[in-house]
Amino acid sequence: MKLLVVGSVALDSIHTPFGEVTDALGGSAVYFSKAASLLTPVRVVGVVGDDYPMAELRKVTGKDVSLDGVEKATGESFRWRGKYNYDLSARETLETRLGVFANFNPKIPAAFTDSPFVFLGNIHPDLQLSVLDQVKRPQLVACDTMNYWIDIAKDRLMEVLKRVNLLIIN
Repeated sequence: MKLLVVGSVALDSIHTPFGEVTDALGGSAVYFSKAASLLTPVRVVGVVGDDYPMAELRKVTGKDVSLDGVEKATGESFRWRGKYNYDLSARETLETRLGVFANFNPKIPAAFTDSPFVFLGNIHPDLQLSVLDQVKRPQLVACDTMNYWIDIAKDRLMEVLKRVNLLIIN
């Protein structure tokens, strides 16, 4: 059983009342892959800049996560900076820098196209559709989206929803 995960691979800087961290590994593809790898092998597709600590990513994700689909592009990696309140139930985005993620166009490696299970991370619906067009007959597709895509690309998102089995709204 193989799971294809397509989404963001980022560096996050987070401030909480309990401490802060700068340039921590982040992004939907990273967190989802780590969690899913406890149950099944995972294949990741994403993009990072030439400043991304791939050695650290390999340590965090472990041996059951293939990073062969993570493209390294010239430029800065996607970065998000935010602040959480005391109860951690709400967050404020302080800065988003897309970097190389702004031009992300998922290219699914040939060895990954037979993945029976697909998780489409929170990316533009056109990119999600592109991924689905590249994968051969997936058995189960889960999709993550948010109000941003609903507001600016609702028609394209509706096309994605026709082709998925599970929807997660972040």
